[in-house]
Amino acid sequence: MASHTPVVRFVETSKHFGDVVALDRLTLEVGEGEIVGLLGPNGAGKTTTLRTLLGLMKPTSGQAEIFGLDAWSDPIDAHRKLAYIPGEFHVWPQLTGGQILDLLGAVSGGYDPAYRDQLVGRFNFDPTKKGRSYSKGNRQKIAVIAALMTRAPLLVMDEPTSGLDPLMEATFQDCLREAKARGQTILLSSHILSEVEAVCDRVAVLRRGVLVEHGTLAELRHLHAHSVEATYEGEPPDLEGLPGIEDVYVRDGIIRLQVTGSTDPLLKALAAAHVPSIQMREPSLEELFHAYYDESDDVPAGAAG
Repeated sequence: MASHTPVVRFVETSKHFGDVVALDRLTLEVGEGEIVGLLGPNGAGKTTTLRTLLGLMKPTSGQAEIFGLDAWSDPIDAHRKLAYIPGEFHVWPQLTGGQILDLLGAVSGGYDPAYRDQLVGRFNFDPTKKGRSYSKGNRQKIAVIAALMTRAPLLVMDEPTSGLDPLMEATFQDCLREAKARGQTILLSSHILSEVEAVCDRVAVLRRGVLVEHGTLAELRHLHAHSVEATYEGEPPDLEGLPGIEDVYVRDGIIRLQVTGSTDPLLKALAAAHVPSIQMREPSLEELFHAYYDESDDVPAGAAG
């Protein structure tokens, strides 16, 4: 059950660098035990959002809160319940991986040694090597293990699987689901759409510092068209005047179209004809994402509306 005070709360949070607006009046809440994905291409404002939340950056206006504490004015108390995974982790070259984990654990104010050892095994990490010898993927494993082993109430992640191979990404996703089951809250910034789709309860899409859409995947999919492909025999179905139908192709026994909103009227029309097969597919998160970004000029589809 979600607590009354949101774990993370942005209130009209803006950040300007001179004339550049990196974050524009962001209002967003993350409840207890939720995994929320922050999506957007480079320059969308994801890292600025997280740095503001971590108290590394003072908002130009508005505020960012962690468990009701102002992230900028009260960072020490705010950070007591927080663990952070950066996208690029720099290690101490002379320390071993195990020593680095011990150091980060001590700085964090406590961790579970048995869980740390379990994570070391699950991520196939060798803690005996010196920091300077680790690849980018192994450096990232240190950051991931160090954050997870604290079992912090809030995990903040900025491209956390950068450098991890697909097998380790799957392990990481399992760990996130387990953290959620324990009641931990996760704010995950990523451009890996499959990762967000696999673990997140809600998605927030940023474009040039503006929150252009947020909601559950089901809610976002409801706003977008389903792809439908069917075959028919004899006379084609009468699709005239059906609501939400577009891009209709009917020819040589094949129907292809997009339908937005309720599919009931379409299904009734197809059922009235001789339709041996029908396939209906929900859009993937990738397709939803690209609905907001035209690759050529970075204008979200339907922005004028």
